[in-house]
Amino acid sequence: MILEERPDGQGTGEDSSQQQDDGSIRKGYDSTQNQPGQLQSHRARLHQQISKELRMRTGAENLYRATSNTWVRETVALELNYVNSNLQLLKEELAELSSSRSSSSSSVDVDQPEGEGITIPMIPLGLKETKELDWATPLKELISEHFGEDGTSYEAEIQELEDLRQATRTPSRDEAGLDLLAAYYSQLCFLDARFFSPARSPGLLFHWYDSLTGVPAQQRALAFEKGSVLFNIGALHTQIGARQDCSCTEGTSHAAEAFQRAAGAFRLLRENFSHAPSPDMSAASLSMLEQLMVAQAQECIFKGLWLPGSATPDVCPDQLQLAQEAAQVATEYGLVHRAMAQPPVRDHLPASWTNLAHVKAEHFGALAHYHAAMALCESSSAAKGELARQEHIFQPSTTCEPLPQHPEERRKLAKAHLKRAILGQEEALRLHTLCRVLRKVDLLQVVVTQALRRSLAKYSELEREDDFFEATEAPDIQPKTHQAPEVRIPSLSQMKVTDFFHRLGPLSVFSTKNRWQLVGPVHMTRGEGGFGFTLRGDSPVLIAAVVPGGQAESAGLKEGDYIVSVNGQPCKWWKHLEVVTQLRSMGEEGVSLQVVSLLPSPEPRGTGPRRTALMRNQREYGFDTPMPARPRPWPILGWSRKNKQSKIESHPDPCTNRNCVTCP
Repeated sequence: MILEERPDGQGTGEDSSQQQDDGSIRKGYDSTQNQPGQLQSHRARLHQQISKELRMRTGAENLYRATSNTWVRETVALELNYVNSNLQLLKEELAELSSSRSSSSSSVDVDQPEGEGITIPMIPLGLKETKELDWATPLKELISEHFGEDGTSYEAEIQELEDLRQATRTPSRDEAGLDLLAAYYSQLCFLDARFFSPARSPGLLFHWYDSLTGVPAQQRALAFEKGSVLFNIGALHTQIGARQDCSCTEGTSHAAEAFQRAAGAFRLLRENFSHAPSPDMSAASLSMLEQLMVAQAQECIFKGLWLPGSATPDVCPDQLQLAQEAAQVATEYGLVHRAMAQPPVRDHLPASWTNLAHVKAEHFGALAHYHAAMALCESSSAAKGELARQEHIFQPSTTCEPLPQHPEERRKLAKAHLKRAILGQEEALRLHTLCRVLRKVDLLQVVVTQALRRSLAKYSELEREDDFFEATEAPDIQPKTHQAPEVRIPSLSQMKVTDFFHRLGPLSVFSTKNRWQLVGPVHMTRGEGGFGFTLRGDSPVLIAAVVPGGQAESAGLKEGDYIVSVNGQPCKWWKHLEVVTQLRSMGEEGVSLQVVSLLPSPEPRGTGPRRTALMRNQREYGFDTPMPARPRPWPILGWSRKNKQSKIESHPDPCTNRNCVTCP
């Protein structure tokens, strides 16, 4: 757990497994979880503290917006940072209390497995917070004015949307929470395609708080809402990864998977979102977060190799592999530390994060030398042969001399590596001591101290009274991994959801990108040549051609009109065959049709001011046009065929495909 530093020395943080009343660190959950009365009292106190922090944040936010004084804004921004950290800590502690589970979900996770499996804590992210949003008023107005339907008839759909957004504000820290965020993100893609265009949009103001600083930001672009949800998907992956039990191989595997998916979410956001209104979504911050998640995934891979039972029968190759794996982890954290220390990231990032990355770089670099020394000390003939074949793992700093074969020379070289290991662990402890926040993380000191003691013990074992000359400087270890972390883009397109507003019609026609006029109902009877028009396409069915002098032309129907109602039955989602079958079944009484005629847009599509967009190509991620209505759940994928049929211009070419039918 990493806490925020206050000027008065008190800390706040985001880890729910901690309590800040006395500034100490909770290790796990206390025994009150088994006592209902104390649980209820604890929960009530947490609610009171959350209410207090919310009032403080509201006051600070109002002052932040009202003042133009730079010094005051900086001071208020700092206070918002503290309040934001406190809120994340309290809300997560409340969630953990309700589920009676003791795990971390904020700055650094603190688990305490017994034995040598004990490891340095991870750094998960807190979720971005948002305010409640009123979808009802602007959506009802837009549906009434642009779509020509009764906006009040869509109250159920709007309420369902608002309930979904409200639920995403406090998702559970598991796969169900990820599914919830992905479902809301999918709905936002539908909303973006239907209600948001350069010509017309609901005019909503999306308000989110920065995850790192707590400073509020707001935009009218739906891309900001989508980007914030995607950020929370990545942050939730980090929390799931940090709470895994890394004392077993399964836990390390799940943790590595979660961190790789978090890195993928941040990369997707960085590559497709621009003009970020908050520091945590800037390109520099997202790049740093991606590097951090890759480094933590690499650390989990190393932990999996280090666990008892994961080693191969031959000890020496294991030590060599561990040396290179540890060097790889050290290299990754070195890159993370440099990224954190660069402006503007360092101006918004907790200093304790930067210090922890530096501590890990030193710690794992020292572990690499320790395992190299252990490999050199191995006395078996098989180990010696393997060491000779693997000497390329050492990077000579000045010379390219081969590794010594004599046992005495190897002992001296092992001592040199142990010396570098000891110096590295001492440096890690020094960095740990210099940071007031890290000093409170007892587990961090325990891990580094244990590693230092192992190195000192092995060094003493190799020490001899007649060692009058120091060995040459130990070479660096070549970083290498058998399993490089893979940045995995979240599978958002696989989430099956229903377009809440599918009753409005297919997105290819019925969206704010188009303007249309409702015609009818018009009554038609069958003539000698039938109804006098040719139909094409699905959902909605298009009048591809009108026979001159026929019944359709006499009724005022035009080429390019879409049929939306047959005898009072809405048919926006009907297939081509359904409409044709219905028309052929009509008797002498004829048929009553309603159609919509597309009107010229105020400006051609693709022109006008460029709008900030989260997804430059939504089809690439599976969000394009909704499927026809069907029993739940409606899949969000699988409409590539339909797009080719239904996305037709107002005046299509004469019908030539096999789906065209001239109604008799």
